[in-house]
Amino acid sequence: MFSPTLSRYLPILEWGRHYDRDTLSADLMAAVIVTIMLIPQSLAYALLAGLPPEMGLYASIVPIMLYAVFGTSKALAVGPVAVVSLMTAAALGQVAASGTADYISAALTLAALSGGILLAMGLFRLGFLANFLSHPVIAGFITASGILIAASQIGNILGIRVKGDTIIEQIETLWAGLDGINWITFVIGAATTAFLFWVRKGLKPLLLSWGLAPRPADMLAKAGPVLAVVVTTLVVKLFNLTEMGVAVVGTVPQGFPPFSVPGFDPDLVRALLLPALLISVVGFVESVSVAQTLAAKKRQRISPDQELIGLGAANIGAAFSGGFPVTGGFSRSVVNYDAGAETPAAGAFTAVALGVAALALTPLIHDLPKATLAATIIVAVLSLVDFSILKRSWNYAKPDFAAVATTILLTLLAGVETGVSAGVALSIGLHLYRTSRPHVAEVGLVPGTEHFRNINRHTVLTDPTVLTFRIDESLYFANARFLEDLIHDRVTQDCPVRHVILMCPAVNEIDMSALESLEAINLRLKDMGIKLHLTEVKGPVMDRLERSHFLQDLTGEVYLSQYAAIRALSGLPGVTPAVTLAVTAAGAA
Repeated sequence: MFSPTLSRYLPILEWGRHYDRDTLSADLMAAVIVTIMLIPQSLAYALLAGLPPEMGLYASIVPIMLYAVFGTSKALAVGPVAVVSLMTAAALGQVAASGTADYISAALTLAALSGGILLAMGLFRLGFLANFLSHPVIAGFITASGILIAASQIGNILGIRVKGDTIIEQIETLWAGLDGINWITFVIGAATTAFLFWVRKGLKPLLLSWGLAPRPADMLAKAGPVLAVVVTTLVVKLFNLTEMGVAVVGTVPQGFPPFSVPGFDPDLVRALLLPALLISVVGFVESVSVAQTLAAKKRQRISPDQELIGLGAANIGAAFSGGFPVTGGFSRSVVNYDAGAETPAAGAFTAVALGVAALALTPLIHDLPKATLAATIIVAVLSLVDFSILKRSWNYAKPDFAAVATTILLTLLAGVETGVSAGVALSIGLHLYRTSRPHVAEVGLVPGTEHFRNINRHTVLTDPTVLTFRIDESLYFANARFLEDLIHDRVTQDCPVRHVILMCPAVNEIDMSALESLEAINLRLKDMGIKLHLTEVKGPVMDRLERSHFLQDLTGEVYLSQYAAIRALSGLPGVTPAVTLAVTAAGAA
């Protein structure tokens, strides 16, 4: 029996003990389907990153094997993905020219840095940091990235060169090159794009109508991109279309991934450190979101911190096997799940199959048109574009809409690094803005109960000498002064007030700045002849307060419940009230 600690860092020891023939069969079937899908995608995403196509295959072999050992998701398919490939191209373009040895070496370094960052975050259990990147902002960034990726591939569809990190630069280069359109390339690219869009929704129903069983029909539908690759490659080869200017993949080296050593020149590391951090964060958020969604469907759980370790190991593996940064892909993972993958071994079998492809099948893709790979990318990334997030965020919360819209615009107009940096800053800024102005409700007693509710929403009993505020947020440096000002402004409006109660059921934390503010509130109220009381303080918060002088200096008391405080300070109907209670009617919503 393995120790719990060892099993936590090596999940394969846990699920491997229960591996049986049925599981093997399910994993093998899933591996076959994912491999068929992954071959054209790997080649396409390598070209998207500005790298030789074989690096896409290399990035899909060793990384998958390592994730199978260290990852916790049973369905996550790790490898090159569109957004990370785009970010890789943007990062590498700043340090080397595409197509050079330095560019390839920088890709290895970027993968190593990303892997090291992810691994360190996992070992120090910093998975929670990804929570600071809000879902609306991530959705906005992915939508904008999808547009940039699709726009960058239009050039390959038309047979002209499109470059640029922003949508404006891409449109300018596209417009400038319209005179050089290769119409044969355009026909191949447009037809492939239309076919792939149709395959996604139309092929499976057609096969079912012909009497094919659901599972084979689904497998054939998933193999649509491979069919496009085979047909267009044969067309180019049979009609010798390379002589007519159709760009093809060309010679792809045969063999298993080579052992490669990343360069760690200090200047190169400094230039790539921030992009590596952004790629790590975005890749982790995308990966863990997919993994958690798929795990929930089978009532399973993943460990975000261990996922960081698994993805870190995968990226380090990519760095030493001729690859580039990888993460868990949404479409591949969903296909892996739907195909019946039961364990991460399905990924390992996929890696073996890709290794065989890299060894034996690469000569067959010499005449594969780049327009076909561009069509594969366009169809894949347009499914990521979701402008409905703008309408939903506008209807739900205007600050979220502002964050989404800003992220989309900055990504399109200033590039992916600026966009994702802005997304991180906006996510943190939104959190600070919301918590710096916490919801604080003045509450009263609901007649006939022991419950207290907002005086502006309910008909409640209040005492003119007792003022109660329910604080619906933890207190920390960003909102401490807000509470001071709110209490001061409210108390100065009512001369009869003799007691102020802070109701704290939602306060999970009080930091040093907030403690100083509470001390200032206590002293200010004391000078006004008003006592300060606390109710419903949670145990951990109380423990900290007891380690300070605040409780000794508190002019009032700490009550277990708000009801007990009201009984002690004002009385209640039916319990000889100390003062007469007034009825406050419901007001603003």
